[in-house]
Formats: sequence, structure tokens, C-alpha cells
Amino acid sequence: MNWDQIAGNWKQMTGKVREQWGKLTDDDLAVIGGQRDQLLGKVQERYGITKEQAEEQLATWESANK
Repeated sequence: MNWDQIAGNWKQMTGKVREQWGKLTDDDLAVIGGQRDQLLGKVQERYGITKEQAEEQLATWESANK
């Protein structure tokens, strides 16, 4: 699944996002709204990790949800 598909199905994907990153709130998910860069930033912020670490986690998640 490419990011356009994820963004288009964002409401359905939020459950999978929440499974991966449980610290994200409903408000976070609403703000993210299917935008990859927003998700990346929120993961960094909530987990206190570097951009590179967040990018690795997101890439792994994307691969798992193809």
C-alpha cells in the first residue's frame, strides 16, 4: 500500500497506527490526517526519538501494511 492509499483510507488505518504507536492520541491522529510528515513528527515527539529512528519505524510499518 502506498502512502496515497494510506492517506485515502486514513480513518480505517488509524487502528493500525494506534497498534504500532500507542502513545499517539485521538487528537494526534486527527491532526495527522493521513499526512506522512505529520505522522513522522508526532512519532518523534511522543517517543522522544530522532528523525532517523522515526523514519525507520515508519518505513517498517509501511512495509508491514502493504
